Amino acid sequence: MTSTRSDVQAIREAARLNRENALREGSLLRFPDYGQLVMTGDMHGHLRNFAKLQRYADLANAPARHVILHEHIHAEHSGPIGDDNSIELVVQAAKWKIEFPDQVHFLHSNHELSQYTGKEICKGGRIVNYDFECSLTKVYGNYAEDVLEALREYIASFALAARTPNRVFLSHSLPNLGDMAHFDPSVIHRPLEQPDMVEGGGAYALVWGRHHPPELLETLAEMFDVDWFITGHQPQETGSAIVHDRLIILASDHNHGTFLPFDLKKKQTISDLARLIRPFAAIR
Repeated sequence: MTSTRSDVQAIREAARLNRENALREGSLLRFPDYGQLVMTGDMHGHLRNFAKLQRYADLANAPARHVILHEHIHAEHSGPIGDDNSIELVVQAAKWKIEFPDQVHFLHSNHELSQYTGKEICKGGRIVNYDFECSLTKVYGNYAEDVLEALREYIASFALAARTPNRVFLSHSLPNLGDMAHFDPSVIHRPLEQPDMVEGGGAYALVWGRHHPPELLETLAEMFDVDWFITGHQPQETGSAIVHDRLIILASDHNHGTFLPFDLKKKQTISDLARLIRPFAAIR
């Protein structure tokens, strides 16, 4: 019970801090023109890579460094239903946010948004939402519903996207070409409402899109007034990919996972950003 209470308190406190983030403008995080930003890919409960990220970031000794996390939940595993341990990453990330409230930031992802809205996601023959909730019951027993309710508040507090002064746009993904006829870019500038989060909504489009031809990336760059995009969402066996010299996709949820630290003031090219990609395997 004590652990449950402290975990719920940590998740709710992190949610409050997310809502009160001084960088927040609606659902957009707008970073300052100094310091460094560390962007990750999907984490999916990967505790070892998260621990390496914390060591690398060394936030206590780097007050001008920021970190973005997205897609904490729904771990990849092959055990029985109820063995998804990704709530551990949620709690650890929430506590990291509490310790460094001005430096740790979260973005919406399709898995967290689906957990929030109840949209089922099937991967590897399992409904991952159901598996995750079974895991909460296994860990927290009769108090699992309290944790799930705190988690809903936490997910609702996330920003949708981030922008840097050197014209880099960061989000979990980007809309598909087919979404553009009804996609409203103003969704990033206001608090999200339920219609934004379900199919047909702007937040839904921004976290679920997968196919981004050059002309779409050009349109989105003009729409958001940026030059480059960094996202996750699309699996990358080698940890990263550069798409049409405009988009970098990162994956942080396996042994070949990567992250990308870059200067917030220096003008960047896509080649500059690509050279800065770091493998978690290099962090001891």
